[in-house]
Amino acid sequence: MPDFENSYKLLIQTMAKKKEQFVKQDEQLQEVNEALTGAGQWIEDNANLISWIVCGIAVVVMGIIAINQYVIKPKALEASNENAKAVVYFMAGDYEKALNGDDAECLGFEAIADEYKHYQQGKLAALYAGICYFEKGEFEDAAKYLKRFEADDLNIDPAARQLLGDAYVELQEYGKATKAFEAAAESGNEIIAPMSLKKLGIVYLHEGRNGKALKAFQAIKDNYPSSAEAQDIDKYIAVAND
Repeated sequence: MPDFENSYKLLIQTMAKKKEQFVKQDEQLQEVNEALTGAGQWIEDNANLISWIVCGIAVVVMGIIAINQYVIKPKALEASNENAKAVVYFMAGDYEKALNGDDAECLGFEAIADEYKHYQQGKLAALYAGICYFEKGEFEDAAKYLKRFEADDLNIDPAARQLLGDAYVELQEYGKATKAFEAAAESGNEIIAPMSLKKLGIVYLHEGRNGKALKAFQAIKDNYPSSAEAQDIDKYIAVAND
């Protein structure tokens, strides 16, 4: 009998708990229904506003597509064609015409870099202009244009950063040179990185910062042992250790 009473009490308690759970679930469902009803009513009351918002978004999206199709792509193609004309003079070693054009069909890299500066081809023209000025020995102008070049390319970008460092070395702006060489080295490019590390170490040696020079030279030995720069790096490490 005691066992029956205990079981009965336990059953009553369980049923009471389930009833409480059902009541809570009903309350939650009612809250959800009220929220949905309220949302539906708001949508119904503001149908015109929602239509205007949807139309506005559609207009913006279509505008972006149109700008890309009818403005950006044609301008990028124009810039590419202009660069191709200037590259002909660049490859021939006529840096003056490559930079300034030929007063006929070729604008020249300077004008292209300015007119199309918001396009990747304009940034490429700035790189070419920087190289032209470097080859002409006009290192201040070389640095001005090389700074404007940006790209995600893991070969071209670090090469541009290295050349920028070389321009700063020629200008004896060694602090800027070390930053440029560091940026080039951080790329991890198997060719450019060890070259830039060696240039970086030499600049540090010139400044008497042997500890930093040693770190740069050791990075070549540790990370790029097959590179051309690694072949004689021990003598540079020895100088940095003195």
